[in-house]
Amino acid sequence: MEKKWVIKERGDEVVIKQLAGTLGVSESLANLMVQRGITTAAEAHSFFNPSLDLLHDPFMMKDMNIAVDRLSTAVKRNEKILVYGDYDVDGTTAVALVYSFLKQLSPNVEYYIPDRYKEGYGVSFQGIDFAAEQNCRIIITLDCGIKAVEKVIYARSKGLDVIICDHHYPGYEIPKALAVLDPKQPGCSYPYKELSGCGVGFKLIHAYSRIHGIPFSSISSYLDMVAVSIASDIVPITGENRVMAYFGLKQLNESPRTGLREIIREAEVSKVITVEDVVFKIGPRINAAGRMETGSKAVELLISNDSKLATGISKEINNFNIERRSVDRVITSEAMRMISEDPRHLNARTTVLFNPVWKKGVIGIVASRLIETYYRPTVILTESNGFATGSARSVQGYDLYQAIEACSDLLESFGGHMFAAGLTLKKENIKPFIERFEQYVNKTITEDQLVPRVFIDTELLFSEINDEFFRVMSQFQPFGPENMSPLFVSRNVFDTGSGRMVGASGEHLKLDLCQESSPTKSVSAIAFNLANNFEHIKARKPFDVCYSIEMNEFRGSKNLQLNIRDIKPSE
Repeated sequence: MEKKWVIKERGDEVVIKQLAGTLGVSESLANLMVQRGITTAAEAHSFFNPSLDLLHDPFMMKDMNIAVDRLSTAVKRNEKILVYGDYDVDGTTAVALVYSFLKQLSPNVEYYIPDRYKEGYGVSFQGIDFAAEQNCRIIITLDCGIKAVEKVIYARSKGLDVIICDHHYPGYEIPKALAVLDPKQPGCSYPYKELSGCGVGFKLIHAYSRIHGIPFSSISSYLDMVAVSIASDIVPITGENRVMAYFGLKQLNESPRTGLREIIREAEVSKVITVEDVVFKIGPRINAAGRMETGSKAVELLISNDSKLATGISKEINNFNIERRSVDRVITSEAMRMISEDPRHLNARTTVLFNPVWKKGVIGIVASRLIETYYRPTVILTESNGFATGSARSVQGYDLYQAIEACSDLLESFGGHMFAAGLTLKKENIKPFIERFEQYVNKTITEDQLVPRVFIDTELLFSEINDEFFRVMSQFQPFGPENMSPLFVSRNVFDTGSGRMVGASGEHLKLDLCQESSPTKSVSAIAFNLANNFEHIKARKPFDVCYSIEMNEFRGSKNLQLNIRDIKPSE
């Protein structure tokens, strides 16, 4: 698929020169800083030296004092508390965090993860009934609840106080819970709006600790779970999230809790753990429990202090992940066939597919995979409890949530954000939804948004790439949304002659590149799934490359390597 390269606007040249001179770095590195809003030496020091002192006062969050007062009373009176969370990584880490903290204060704490297949996303009537049956007095919802208007009314009718901890956008009405902690709700002056669900949970225990004189060092050990939630939930790694991710990753590498240590071992992450490792190796294993069986397994693992028990659960979860990969490959293949065999699908600006037998737990992954081939807003539906329920994914720059909201009269429920959402509707409304969704997207999406874009930080000469450049660039970590690993473009490059196709089917390229401007300097490169460019490269014709820079380690030796994302013939 042809990709459009979008090179970010270069920063102010005067500021770049001043910053480069003050810090003793190249102008290319100074430009990367300015693009990220770093314009002074003081800001650079703060960025490259994250401090937990930069975390905001948790009591700046609306209703935090109410939540802490009620929780304090519950602990003092030995009232039973139910910690309730979603079944994904963000939800299960949040539940494990808050449950583990409260369990140290009171024996009367339970946790509950709804069944993805029987109860669906968010707060369920079944979960509230469970709380009442267990004689709980408080429900703390994590990573869900901001739209649970009717469920909160039901909980109150059962004599339950509800404390909502969520990070999603609210609907038209805020639930009448005892306390609602959500930085995105109207009237909340909390300065950082992009916390994960687990991050909001951490703010709750931070506030409680402040009131009760519990030292911050006693709760900072939970930041490994916050880091896993930040990476897995794809929230921006800026501000507080960057600070918490930085220290959480540090803990993951140095002293992870028992359950996470076993997942890391099972995932065979032997090098320094990065956000990328969490996204592609650790997070999917935690998620697999809720996708294939129950998210409670993930919580059980995350709260465990028993190495033997944790080893057994992590192996079980790893098996779930293997099964999940197999199932999502089969469903993706079936979905691709449905599109290719129907001209209406091929010519549409959206993809909406329904198959009642597809496994609910993997359809979000399938939606993302389809976008890799058919780059357009995508909704994948299956049947659950007599309804059609599904996951939606968007393309860069297009607000999927608004498109789904435009069809809300056809839906039983929906929720999410700009790039991902979940929805439920009656089966008889599938066809009207397909038509309405296509009409709305067709009117509101631009041609540019239907072309995948690669956002490139800056143009770079091969002569600038060296160990010192990589050392400074590495300090921009942790990478993630709004602080992605820098992408560069270099023009008029050619292979020295040693280039070859590699991989089981020869689908990748291993290259040794030079640039016309400095032909004596060569740089090794790997290009995954770009072997279709080999004839042009082999003919020694110049081409442009878009890439990130990484350290490749092989048989004990290390060398800088370009990870090529795209190739275009030079103009």
